[in-house]
Amino acid sequence: MNNRIRELRSDHGWSQADLAERLDVSRQTVNAIETGKYDPSLPLAFRIARLFRLSIESIFEPEP
Repeated sequence: MNNRIRELRSDHGWSQADLAERLDVSRQTVNAIETGKYDPSLPLAFRIARLFRLSIESIFEPEP
């Protein structure tokens, strides 16, 4: 799954640790999501979308 997490995080001036703290996950989880090694659970995807005030679909998209 492709995502815009790194771009959105950078736009807010947050480090991976900053974003992890806001989402109540580890920095390693944020890194794994950003690099596509881990797809977030649905509840976590909703938390991410809520934090950035975007729809899930505007952040995550399936690989072609």
